[in-house]
Amino acid sequence: MNYCNYPQYPFYMGPMYGMQYPGYPQFQNNVDTQEESYIENILRLNLGKTVSVYMNFEGAQWGSKIFKGTLEAAGKDHIIISDRETNMRYLLLSIYLDYITFDEEINYYYPYQNTPNK
Repeated sequence: MNYCNYPQYPFYMGPMYGMQYPGYPQFQNNVDTQEESYIENILRLNLGKTVSVYMNFEGAQWGSKIFKGTLEAAGKDHIIISDRETNMRYLLLSIYLDYITFDEEINYYYPYQNTPNK
């Protein structure tokens, strides 16, 4: 069998990212530009507030632990709090997170509301 007559790769493989070819469906990036209601986004709305972070370290010698302090930062996989009494800062991995309590009212903004709930 002679393979020399097959089309060249960009056309044979279909459209590559960012390239447009006539006759191929064009895919749109339908990512909503607004913030979504994820834990890290809710925490970011409440930076500087006092929190208690309840963690469960299954299989570890200390099991469950509560970290109390001021919320400094939050990412997809971590939370950073500081304890003013001991001058300790904690980088807590979200994989161990059970729940978080606040000592005051929290700021919460659901993406489809018109105004933030403060």
